[in-house]
Amino acid sequence: MKTVSSLGRSKAFNLANMLTYGRLAAVPAVVGLLFWPDDHWSRWLALIVFAVAAITDYLDGYVARTFAQQSALGRMLDPIADKLLVAASLLMLVADGTIKGWALWAAIVILCREILVSGLREFLAELKVSVPVSRVAKWKTTLQLVALGFLIAGPAGETVLPNNTLIGTILLWIAAILTIYTGWDYFKNGIHHLVDGG
Repeated sequence: MKTVSSLGRSKAFNLANMLTYGRLAAVPAVVGLLFWPDDHWSRWLALIVFAVAAITDYLDGYVARTFAQQSALGRMLDPIADKLLVAASLLMLVADGTIKGWALWAAIVILCREILVSGLREFLAELKVSVPVSRVAKWKTTLQLVALGFLIAGPAGETVLPNNTLIGTILLWIAAILTIYTGWDYFKNGIHHLVDGG
């Protein structure tokens, strides 16, 4: 008969959570590769690590649902891993000049929305109010990850696909617009709880 502690350990190290841990581990790897002196091989490696991490974003949820591996730890870490991967990638791309000029506003909008929605979710969780992820929000996340993929490839990607960085920048702007829409949608659905709670 399993004890409570052994059950806790088994849930902590189930496949779904291991995929989430892998996504967390990918964050410093992507940052380190983008920090490396400008070299095409480091860009390609960063893209590969980022792409694998992005895929696990979809796999861990599928595995958790299919094999009944949902856990409180997984529910907490999954959005954290997503936001860290996106935020760290955006900051590094701004630092190395891949994202520049007006595109900086798209990055700022995405980062601000992630922080605001996280705060709103945390507040509503205390009130036991669930905030489901909308279909548009899922499209936003997908588009955001694809845009970042193009931008991480950056100058290295230009050797394979001309205007690679421009394509990534356009997709980032579209993701930012969807970010504003979904952020407002979350706020609108939670505003009466905020007012009543105040």
